[in-house]
Amino acid sequence: MGAKLRVYKRRIRSVTATKKITKAMEMIAASRVVKAQRQVAASTPYASELTRAVTAVATGSNTQHPLTTEAEQPSRAAVLLITSDRGLAGGYSSNVIKAAEQLTERLKAEGKEVDAYIVGRKGVSYYSFRERKVVESWTGFTDNPTYADAKAIAAPLIGAVQQDTAEGGVDELHIVTTEFISMMTQTAIDDRLLPLSLDKTLAESEETAKGEILPLFDFEPSAEDVLDALLPRYVESRIYNALLQAAASKHAATRRAMKSATDNAEDLIKSLSRLANAARQAEITQEISEIVGGASALADATAGSDK
Repeated sequence: MGAKLRVYKRRIRSVTATKKITKAMEMIAASRVVKAQRQVAASTPYASELTRAVTAVATGSNTQHPLTTEAEQPSRAAVLLITSDRGLAGGYSSNVIKAAEQLTERLKAEGKEVDAYIVGRKGVSYYSFRERKVVESWTGFTDNPTYADAKAIAAPLIGAVQQDTAEGGVDELHIVTTEFISMMTQTAIDDRLLPLSLDKTLAESEETAKGEILPLFDFEPSAEDVLDALLPRYVESRIYNALLQAAASKHAATRRAMKSATDNAEDLIKSLSRLANAARQAEITQEISEIVGGASALADATAGSDK
């Protein structure tokens, strides 16, 4: 029985050590998610206004630009998937990968080939394990992305859109990421970045109706030059905002997962403590029984010798 008590005590020490680790990780994630929320709030207005400006130029001119013009028969699409470099975040990465799989199936059903661009080691590992082709991948910054990271990702994507499909280019650019809604809710979403959907962006705000935005902008030197300058910034800002949304979502998911792990560790410690107490009580009871039995045997032996 003593050996059983030692096993329980050893498991309690092990679970207690794990609980300290998960509690520390929960606190770290909680502090990081606050910073990520602030970055999302700071970047969203810029991305929104830049989208309005690009929409204004595209709708206020007759310029045919490759980043705003729909292909007559689109045959190839690029999908940018944003996952995490680290685990311990519940179903965060698996949910966004599942959304990317659904988007890929939908695009293939439309007769389009899909080029995969991956951010984060989890997505890279998923595609590598299944021996799927990845055009380009980026890792090492998903917890704290910068605008420079967004520019590095945007450059080959913009180049692919500008290139002819016969030479390896694409007709569409889609992004799959996780939208941060609240500390408890993060949703995997997919969105088409290019060609810019003018009807969609105009419908998102009543203030961006065609008749209202045209007087607000003058094209200098020309609408095409303005689009050449604005559209790369548009893609970079949207990717940067998506990276920040994904980082905030990942930290929130980690915090939630670590809190659940900490609570489970506490419950396991309580359960093991009860089992250890029961084992100790059984051991004490057995020792008392052995002492009483020994004393009774000694008394019987002494009584027999007196006779």
